[in-house]
Amino acid sequence: MEEEVLVFPADLLDRLGPFTGFRSRVDDYLPEILSPKNLSYLRRSLAEEDPSFKQLIPYAVLKVGDLVYCYGRGKKGGESRLHSKLSLGVGGHICKEDGDEGSAAYEKGFARELEEELDIRSHYRSKIVGIVYDPSTPVGEVHVGIVHLLELESPDVIARDPSLADADFLSLDDIVSLKPRFETWSQFVIDHVLLTSTAAHARA
Repeated sequence: MEEEVLVFPADLLDRLGPFTGFRSRVDDYLPEILSPKNLSYLRRSLAEEDPSFKQLIPYAVLKVGDLVYCYGRGKKGGESRLHSKLSLGVGGHICKEDGDEGSAAYEKGFARELEEELDIRSHYRSKIVGIVYDPSTPVGEVHVGIVHLLELESPDVIARDPSLADADFLSLDDIVSLKPRFETWSQFVIDHVLLTSTAAHARA
């Protein structure tokens, strides 16, 4: 049986405030996006080709001090259009098995994806820091990411998913130098989360 993934209608973004890139004002978007009245499940093969729906993707960024978790998208990954790109974000689709449409299914799906992809052995704090969207590419046009920042106490993380190639914690300086090799969502996170928070800390 084909996987069904959680989606919301594209015109909801137009009503809430259309954007390309990163938005930190999550309260302007998430209450409506995660409302059961705006969510449904759609066969993934249809969702990948229909830009009138947006697939909702939790996108977890792991950070320990000035070190950030980074990996290459290997050929064993499910999204072939992102192969050979570097990424900061770990996560995936919310599936019908995660529950009825709504925030509870989103939270359950996020926890499931994180556990499937990583063995995180450190304590951490998690918070939602923004939303990412890039309609300039075929894969970006049909996905909207909710960015979760996970601040770990130690870099004690093991990749479970074989598609997370050469995963490791890198310094922010190294990540900035590699920025052109990252997929666009990660580039948004570098500019609007990692560099912004570093600059704010330097000013404090």
